[in-house]
Amino acid sequence: MIETEQQRREREHQEDLQRLRGFRPIDDDFMRGLFRKNIPLAQLVLRIITGKKDLIITNCETQADMKRVTGARSICLDAYGIDDSGRRYDLEIQRADHGADPHRARYHSSVMDVENLDAGQEFKELPDTYTIFITEKDFYGKGEPLYLIQNINCTLGEPFDDGAYIIYVNGEYRGNDELGLLMHDFNCTEADDMHYELMAERTKYLKENPEGVSIMCKAMEEMRNSASEEKAISIAKNLLQIGSLTYEQIAKATELTLAKVQELAGQLAG
Repeated sequence: MIETEQQRREREHQEDLQRLRGFRPIDDDFMRGLFRKNIPLAQLVLRIITGKKDLIITNCETQADMKRVTGARSICLDAYGIDDSGRRYDLEIQRADHGADPHRARYHSSVMDVENLDAGQEFKELPDTYTIFITEKDFYGKGEPLYLIQNINCTLGEPFDDGAYIIYVNGEYRGNDELGLLMHDFNCTEADDMHYELMAERTKYLKENPEGVSIMCKAMEEMRNSASEEKAISIAKNLLQIGSLTYEQIAKATELTLAKVQELAGQLAG
C-alpha cells in the first residue's frame, strides 16, 4: 500500500515525538533547543565549566554561522556566547570522538578570532576566546573532570598568554561537585532526575509543554529537510561530474531547482 503525503507526515511526527522522549541535553539537537534564547542556562553552564563564578553572559546564540573568509570552510556553532567583558564562548556537544579532534577545536578557535577582529583594529583588541567541547566519553581517557588546553612558550615552560583557551569536558564525569552534577544532568532524559532547576525547567518545557514540543518538532523537521537537501546536492554534484545528463534532467532527478543545479555546476567548474 502506497503511503499518502498525509500519512507520511503523521508517521514522521510520531517518530519525532518518540525521539524527543529519548533526548538528553548531551544530544546536540536537543541541546540547541535548551540554549535557544536562554541566557540564564548558558550562564550557569559556562560558570561551572570555566570556574568563573561572576561571569555574566550578555548574549547567547544557537547555531551561529561563521564564515568571513571567502572559500574557507564555514562552521555552525552549537551555542555562541559573549560575556560582559567581551570574552567569546563556543560551546559544542561532541558525542563521537572524531568530532572532537584537536584540529577541529583549533579551527573553531581560529574562526572566532577572524570573526572578532575588524579591519583597522589592533591585534591586542582581539577578545579572549573559549572553545568548549562537551564529549560524551572521556576524550583523553585519564579520568579528569575537564582538560584545559592553552598555548605555551615551550622554551620557557610558561603560558603564551594569547587569550585562546580550549576546554574538553568529560561527559562521563560524575563527581560530587558542580561539574559532576551538571554532567549527570546532561545525560538525563527525564527532567525530574536533574539536579539543576534551570536545566530541568527547560527540559520539561521542551518535552511536555505543547508549545515546547511544537518548537522541537519543527526543529527536527527542519533538520530532516536540511539533510534531504544536502543528500540531493551531493547526488547532483556526482551527476554533474559524470556529465551524461542535462541540467534539467538532474534537477528533475534530485528535486532541486534548475537554478540550484546551475549554481552547483558553476562551483564545480570554478
